[in-house]
Amino acid sequence: MAAPTSLAQHLRQAASEHPHSAALLVAGHCLSFADLFAASENLAGQLANRPGTIIEAGDSLHLARHAYACSFQNWPFFPVDRGSAPPAIKQPPADVALIIATSGSEGKPRAVLLGNAQLDAAAANSNERLPLHPGDLWLNCLPLYHIGGQSILWRCARAGAGVLLHDGFVTEQVAADLVALSVTHISLVPAMLARLLDLGAKPPASLRVALIGGAALTQSLYDRAVAAGWPLYPSYGMSETAAQFATFDPADGDWHEGLVGRPMPGHDIRIGADGRLQVRGPQVMRSYLDGSGIDADGWLTTGDLGLIDAAGRLTILGRADDMLISGGRNVHPQEIESCLAACPGVLDVAVTGRPDPVWGDLVVALVVGPVAPDDLIAHARRHLPSAALPRQIHAVERLPRNPTGKLERAALRRLAAEAAQ
Repeated sequence: MAAPTSLAQHLRQAASEHPHSAALLVAGHCLSFADLFAASENLAGQLANRPGTIIEAGDSLHLARHAYACSFQNWPFFPVDRGSAPPAIKQPPADVALIIATSGSEGKPRAVLLGNAQLDAAAANSNERLPLHPGDLWLNCLPLYHIGGQSILWRCARAGAGVLLHDGFVTEQVAADLVALSVTHISLVPAMLARLLDLGAKPPASLRVALIGGAALTQSLYDRAVAAGWPLYPSYGMSETAAQFATFDPADGDWHEGLVGRPMPGHDIRIGADGRLQVRGPQVMRSYLDGSGIDADGWLTTGDLGLIDAAGRLTILGRADDMLISGGRNVHPQEIESCLAACPGVLDVAVTGRPDPVWGDLVVALVVGPVAPDDLIAHARRHLPSAALPRQIHAVERLPRNPTGKLERAALRRLAAEAAQ
């Protein structure tokens, strides 16, 4: 018999080998693998009169159920955010299992086509790197209309591990479940991690992995979490690589900002002449919906600036499109944000630019927290070159972030323009 390669096939095997083990826990209810297999097969039968791409919006449980069921029918599944307008889907190329929208933090979202081959390779690599075993429990509080949430379904079905499914991130509920249940793995964006720390949540003894991704992790937040006992695995991934693509292992030594470790086995990485990271390998998407994305040699050029050290470890410097030119020098918002985040009194911070006849890009800091502007500038002067110093500082109640924790850069520019009026 051929090895399982689809979500449905992995669920079938888990139901055969671990029929009574917990497969899906949600809102106090628990489905065993046998229960989940039967329920998914039943829903697949109900979808039989809807051949083609299945586009669904709803809560996390609704999207999870349809992810399993569509795999039984071997139909593409396109989970979308409630209220969003997905692009019109004609017949996608053969062997597409999942259509997933990029986060859209830099502009209009793009639809990514992923096949069973990409999703299965990603799950296999993740389960080996972290690792994940039968009987483990992964707390999934990420949106299931993003690749981060969907990928956990694959990892757990493949490993015979359970999914503890939350409908979004509620700090108190996540903290309570960490105490009440034997959670071994959790995926968090930095903003979620910060909220748990602010609440005083402690990692349970059962927790082996806290996979951190979706946005830049600052040194101050990393140090604070590690001191509190959180087993952090900073990572890099995107929809185009079926989620987790590179991961820093705490056993690798000291961590620094942007370090995301080595890529998954079987993948190539290089830095292009413009500084952008290029990736190639079995996890890389088939294409975008319009057929673009991959060159003739299989390389995908990302929008991220990166460095590769002598040990083959990857450091992400930030988005190429975010680069500012201040006083004739290239400065990246992420570098400035990392510095300002370490200043006492700063709870959250973002940096953007405004057109200026003298500076080119006038550096603007949008700050959440009680810090005094003079104290923030003094802190910045001790750590940043002149061209990177904020020329304007505006206090805001909160920063615009998408559900995966990424700053919405277009919204930041609008906020900076409005604050200057």
